[in-house]
Amino acid sequence: MPNAQISIYTQKEQGEEWLRRYRGCLPVFACVLGFTETGLIPGISAAGRTPEDRKYTACADAEFLYYGPEHQAHYPLPPLAAGASPVLISRAVFESLKTPVHLFNAGLPQPPAVPVIDLGGAPAKCLSGGAAMEITTVHHLFEQGLLWGERLAANIQQGYLIIGECVVGGTTTALAILTGLGIDAAGKVNSSHPVCNHAQKWALVQAGVEKMRVSRGHTSTALSTGGAGAENFTLSSSSSSVNPLQLVAGVGDPMQVVVAGMAIAASRSCGVMLAGGTQMLAVYALMNAIAQTYALSWLPEEVVVGTTRWVAEDPTGATVDLALNLGKDTLTKSGRTPPLLATRLSFADSRYPQLKAYEQGFVKEGMGAGAACIAAHLSQDWQQQQLLAAIEAQLERLSTALD
Repeated sequence: MPNAQISIYTQKEQGEEWLRRYRGCLPVFACVLGFTETGLIPGISAAGRTPEDRKYTACADAEFLYYGPEHQAHYPLPPLAAGASPVLISRAVFESLKTPVHLFNAGLPQPPAVPVIDLGGAPAKCLSGGAAMEITTVHHLFEQGLLWGERLAANIQQGYLIIGECVVGGTTTALAILTGLGIDAAGKVNSSHPVCNHAQKWALVQAGVEKMRVSRGHTSTALSTGGAGAENFTLSSSSSSVNPLQLVAGVGDPMQVVVAGMAIAASRSCGVMLAGGTQMLAVYALMNAIAQTYALSWLPEEVVVGTTRWVAEDPTGATVDLALNLGKDTLTKSGRTPPLLATRLSFADSRYPQLKAYEQGFVKEGMGAGAACIAAHLSQDWQQQQLLAAIEAQLERLSTALD
């Protein structure tokens, strides 16, 4: 029977089959860190109180995930307007499950103070300019994603790979990618705010997509790659006028293309859970488009999207509708709808106002928090009280360490 702590919102049969297949299995966690200057726009994100705070959010979250609350942090967790970083949730679960954690720097303004695999990327400029990244950087990051997806999956015998992210401003770049792929996403994405700032996001996306189309009114040349784990690409005859890698270069962020490559490669030999909401739905759409454009093989039945109910049931977004709209891709005609899963975790009975804030719509998700809880339900049959106790213990330890 499906775990009562996990909801399946789309592709119910495929989602149930995935959960059956990986029940009792332990995951490996890969977290891809990236940065877009979009995240510095005032009011765009609540993942850090000020634009200056948001420059270091990914570094702080990575450090906490890796070392835990007692570590003297080089980059302390940034203050939030309300709530607490979702990395508390991820750390609580992965510490208990002894989950292997791999951190990847896809493009940060400064190196994190934690062991990371540097993928040789670069931070993205604000998407509103329509020229967020160099196309050569996007090609390189996609190759790195393929390479590491294959490497990580090779060491997973019967389990699955969770791929998470930390990109402040990433729901806005997600909206841009979805829009560029011809998917109806306006007004449907989530944010770290209790009421999503749809108008602000949409204005930025409209500006960026229009500038990209004016300056890059052509598809990119065939992508040729080499080296261990990489593949040789040529544009297939069915390729659309919307080249997905060119789209990422125009209005995306460095995390998206890494995770797309990683998930495509890993799906060939193990299960994959894309950890997040709007951002991972955009990655899934990107995987569809890339696989079709470059005639790459992957196994969609091995891939699910895992998040929190605060995202899946966000009354100021439309996450389930957005997931369903992925199957209505009007441009590349490559659309599939992924199983959208969510943990039923609740903070309604928490002793801590920082956690109760999630129930008012603050924060909602990040650093693989929802997928971590799904993993705890799947592998250890954790129920609500066990999860809540473990997460509150992390917060208590952090409060003690800061005193």
